[in-house]
Amino acid sequence: MSGDGRRRPLPAAPLALLVLLAVAVLLGLLALGHWQLERRVWKLALIERVQRQLAAAPVPAPAPADWPGLSAQDEYRRVEVEGEFLHARETCTQAVTVRGPGCWVMTPLRTPAGWMLLINRGFVDAEHRDPATRPEGQITGTVQLSGLLRLSEPGGGFLRHNRPAENRWYSRDVAAIAEARALQDAPVAPYFIDAETSVAGGPVGGLTVLKFRNSHLVYALTWFGLAAMVLAALALLLRQEWRLRRRRT
Repeated sequence: MSGDGRRRPLPAAPLALLVLLAVAVLLGLLALGHWQLERRVWKLALIERVQRQLAAAPVPAPAPADWPGLSAQDEYRRVEVEGEFLHARETCTQAVTVRGPGCWVMTPLRTPAGWMLLINRGFVDAEHRDPATRPEGQITGTVQLSGLLRLSEPGGGFLRHNRPAENRWYSRDVAAIAEARALQDAPVAPYFIDAETSVAGGPVGGLTVLKFRNSHLVYALTWFGLAAMVLAALALLLRQEWRLRRRRT
């Protein structure tokens, strides 16, 4: 500050440091905005693909020869399969649905070809977690069902790891469940199926969440708006410094 109360120009080094910092922040905000636009394109493509797959007729569930080629593009595809449930090896994984908290009933199904896959038969509340409370839903013999192909959810839920030794499951981890239930006597599919329909006296099917939140444009505009504010502040700073230096000269 000069003797007459006017601010002096910043020294060259601090000014350069401020400019570099502002440019770095600006570029970071622009990158975040661009990333959100890319995420929006991805989300719109996902929504369009899922809607197209839901409208299609079910196709046979991928057999062992098809497993190496499975990808995220196959998720939510309608499939159908035939086989026999192994109710004694079912697993309950934590779930929160429109019906409240409870669990998904994951039951192995042995196909006529000998390979197995997990079927998410649907939701049960805490009172019906024990299979003994829903005996009429434990279907025996050969069944035919259709549903949505879902990819495995390895590891567990948010900040909660699966604990097979304690029979605590927070995600539908196909490989871990297959190991815990000793299903290795036959090939086990790396995916599971969300059953489309309910079973009388059994789990409630058809509760797959098919609404995908798409707020990426709002996020992108927020980042770009912050970038504009940083740019305006930088322009104001440089203008003031230019005027101060011009006045001194």
